[in-house]
Amino acid sequence: MDIVNKIIWAIAVSLLFLSSIYFTFKLRFVQLRLFKVFSCLKSEKCHSDISAKDSLIMSLSSKIGVGSLAGVAFAIYYGGLGSVFWIWVISFLTSINCFAENILATIYKKVDNNGCQGGPFYYIKYGLKKKKLAFLYAILAIVSYSTGFIAIQNNTMVSLIGNMYDINIFVVSFVITILSCLVFLKGIKTVSNICNKIFPIMMFMYLFIGVIVFIKNIYFIPDLFLNIIFSAIDVKSISGGFLYVMLVGVQKGIFQTEAGVGTSAMISGTSSNTDFIKQGNTGIVSTFFIGFIVSFVTTLIIATSDYGVFSSMNGIELTKYAFNYHFGYIGEVLLLVILVLFAFSTIITVYYYALSNLKGLTNKKVLLNILKVVTVFSLFIGGVVSSHIVWKTIDIFVGLLTIINTYSIFILRDVVVNKVRSSN
Repeated sequence: MDIVNKIIWAIAVSLLFLSSIYFTFKLRFVQLRLFKVFSCLKSEKCHSDISAKDSLIMSLSSKIGVGSLAGVAFAIYYGGLGSVFWIWVISFLTSINCFAENILATIYKKVDNNGCQGGPFYYIKYGLKKKKLAFLYAILAIVSYSTGFIAIQNNTMVSLIGNMYDINIFVVSFVITILSCLVFLKGIKTVSNICNKIFPIMMFMYLFIGVIVFIKNIYFIPDLFLNIIFSAIDVKSISGGFLYVMLVGVQKGIFQTEAGVGTSAMISGTSSNTDFIKQGNTGIVSTFFIGFIVSFVTTLIIATSDYGVFSSMNGIELTKYAFNYHFGYIGEVLLLVILVLFAFSTIITVYYYALSNLKGLTNKKVLLNILKVVTVFSLFIGGVVSSHIVWKTIDIFVGLLTIINTYSIFILRDVVVNKVRSSN
C-alpha cells in the first residue's frame, strides 16, 4: 500500500505543480490581485440563499479540520520548520487551481427545484464530455467522504475526549454520531447556517490563542521567520535534507488546503451566484487563509514550545503538547473545544460532498437514504477503531481524486482562461 501511495502522490504533485505554474502565468498572477480576490467577502445573498460568501465559509469549515491542527505538526516533526515554508509556497501556487475549479463549477453547475449542484463531476461530464471519468470521480468521492474522511474526524475527537476525561469511547462516538445525524437530515441550507455559526467561533478562539502566543514571544518572531526560510533552502544535503523537507511541506500543504482535490468546486456548485470570477476568488481566499494564517498560528504555537523534547508522534499529540506547554491543562481543554468545532464542521460538510456526487449520478431516494445510513454507520465505527488503516486509505483516495480533478481542470484550461480574460 505504501508503494502505491507514493506512486499516486508523485503523479498528483507533478500534475498540481505543472497546472499551477501554467495558470499562474497564463492568468497573470491573479492570486496577487488581493483587492479583487477579497471582493468575494462582500457577496450578496442569492435566490437560493447560498451566496459566494456562504460557500466560502462552508469550504473553510470543511477544510479546517483535524488536518489543519495535526498536518502542520506532522510536517514540523518530520521535516522541521523549513517544511512550513514549502506549505506557504504550495498554498500560493495551488490557490490558482482552486480559482480555476470554482470557475468551472460555476459555469457547468445544474439548477433545479432543489437548488444548485456542481463540482468536478459536472464539469468532467458536461465540459470534458467524459461520462466514465466523471462516474469514477463521483464513486471515489462518495466512498472517501462518506467513510474515510468522516471517520477520521470522529476518531480524533473521540480519542482526545476519551483520553482526557476517561469516558467510554463508544458513548462519545454515539453522541457525536447522533448530533451529526440530526444535521444530515436537514439539508444544505442547514449545513450552511450551522457553518456560518460555528466558523466565527472556532476561528476567533484559535486566532485569539495565536495572538496571545505571538505577544508572549514577540521577540522570537523574527528569528522564527528566518529559521523557517533558511531551513527550507538549506542545500547542504540536497538529497536527504532539502528535497525531503520540501516534499513533506508540499504534501501536508495539499492535505491542508485540499487544493486540486475538487472540494472547493463542490461547494461553489451549491451557490446560485453567477459571477464566476467572484466565485473563483473564494477558492483563493480559502487556500490563503488555511495555508498562511491557520498554518502560521499552529506553527507559532508549536515552534515557541520546547517541542524538540517531544519523542513520539501520533496524530494531534504534538499540538496538544504545545498547547499544554503554553497554557497548562487549560490549554488542552481549549484545544479540545477547538478540535471538536473544527471536526464537527468538517463532518457535516464532507457529508454534503458525498451527497452532491451521488446526486450527480442519481436522485433515487432509496440510494440517497442508503448513503445516509452508510455515513452514520461509518461515523460511529470510525470513532472506535484504529485510525492507521483509515489514514492510509484516505491518502490513496485523495491522491486519485487530485489526479482526476487536476487533469480535468488542465484540459479545460481554455475555458477558464477565456472566461477570465473576457471579464477584464
